[in-house]
This record gives sequence, structure tokens and C-alpha cells, in this order.
Amino acid sequence: MPRRISYDPLPKLGPSVNEPVMVHLRLPPPDGIIERHRHTWGQLVYPRQGSIRVSTPGMMWIVPLFRAVWIPPGIEHEVVMLGRVEFHALYVEPKAAPLPLDACSVIEVSALMRALTHTLASDAVASRRHRQLAMRLLIEEMREAPSLPLGLRLPDDRRLRALCTAMMDDPGCARTLAEWAPVIGASERTLARLFQTELQTGFGVWRRQLRLARAIDLIGRGIPLAEVAAELGYANTPAFSTMFRQALGFPPSHLANSGESLH
Repeated sequence: MPRRISYDPLPKLGPSVNEPVMVHLRLPPPDGIIERHRHTWGQLVYPRQGSIRVSTPGMMWIVPLFRAVWIPPGIEHEVVMLGRVEFHALYVEPKAAPLPLDACSVIEVSALMRALTHTLASDAVASRRHRQLAMRLLIEEMREAPSLPLGLRLPDDRRLRALCTAMMDDPGCARTLAEWAPVIGASERTLARLFQTELQTGFGVWRRQLRLARAIDLIGRGIPLAEVAAELGYANTPAFSTMFRQALGFPPSHLANSGESLH
């Protein structure tokens, strides 16, 4: 388990009616963590290097390259860097928000969205009018972006949350639920019941979804499929590929070859 380094990004200049999108480039330390906090504005976070893990009450997302997580105003969230990361944080005025104000989501980041974000973050826009046009176009790109089902439910129960957190830090861990029970301090039967009542799924299914999210992260970084399979606890690449295809409908090699789309 990596040692997390607390990171407090500055500046935190928020958006306004006249400047509805404020873009910041963040350069956190490897394995850095932005502790739980909330904003009065909406926020879109996407990595331009590496991957991040975003947690809110009840949900978690692993966000790789070319994807972004939308966090509405007022929602408490934590951001964890998975290794070395650079990311853009887009602060969005709630009245101009192009995405729902009551739920988080993950969207694809188009080449145009990346170009507009880079331009606004670098203050390379020559005039105020051009800056306003770039913000409007960026908001429209966010509105039209396809969403992706990359969320993973998290429990409220302290014992089950401790188990899920440990698994998120080591998705390839081969421990069975019976082997986790003494580590967590609850019986196997209790943990199995909690998975059903709190997450509406079983231990094996939840772990598979976690591994799938981590796989998308690793493949997006260009890690060979054999290494991805080994890190996630699969005996070989075919076993991993079978799980991936059953979950998403296409083999992991498709994502490795395209690098730009999950479709």
C-alpha cells in the first residue's frame, strides 16, 4: 500500500457569472491525496498524466486518461493520486453547469475539450472576447460528452468500508472473504450480508468491478496486458481478457489499441 502524502492545491480561484469556467493545472506529489472537502461550484477533474481515484459518500471512481469526473456543487469528495499524476481542475459556475447538479458522473474528454482546457489554463487567449468564446465552447463540449459507467458503490458500515478501502489499495489481493474476516474483525457471514444489504451485490462481483476499473486505468497508461492481468490477481492474460470481455463486451486489446475510446 503506497504512503499517501496530503496535498492542498492552490490557488482555488472560483468561477463567476462573467467567468463561468476557471481552469487550473495541478501538479501533486506522487500518491498525493486531497482530503475530503467540498466547493460551492461544480468541478470537472481529469488527468493529463496518470489516473486518479475520486470518492464521495457512497461512490468511488477510478479516472484514467481521456476521462473526467464531474462533481456537483456541495458534494463532499476526496481525490487520491494513483502514482505520478498531473490533472486539470475545471471550476464551473453552477448557473452555467452543463451537467447534472445532483449526481456525479464520468465523461469522455474529447480532443477539442483538452485543447480548450489547455488554452484556458495557460492564459494563452489573446482577448477577453476570445476567452469568453472558449469558455462557452468548453461548456458545450462538456454537455455533449458521452458518459461512462465507471462508478463503484461504497458502503456506510465501518467494517465493510474498511474492507473495501483495503481492496481499493490492492485490487489484486487474492484473499477470500473468509480470510478477510479476521483482518476486519467481523465474521464472513456478517460481511457477506453487508455486501448484499449495503451494496446490493456480492463480494466477488464487487471485487471484479473494482479490478475492471483499475484495469482501465492501467491499460490507459500503456501497461502490457500480461502485467495488468498479473497485478490484478489473474492467473494469465486469457483469464483476465475473458472477465474484461464479459463485463464490457469487447476485449482489453481494443482499449489498448485505441487509447481514445471505451466504445
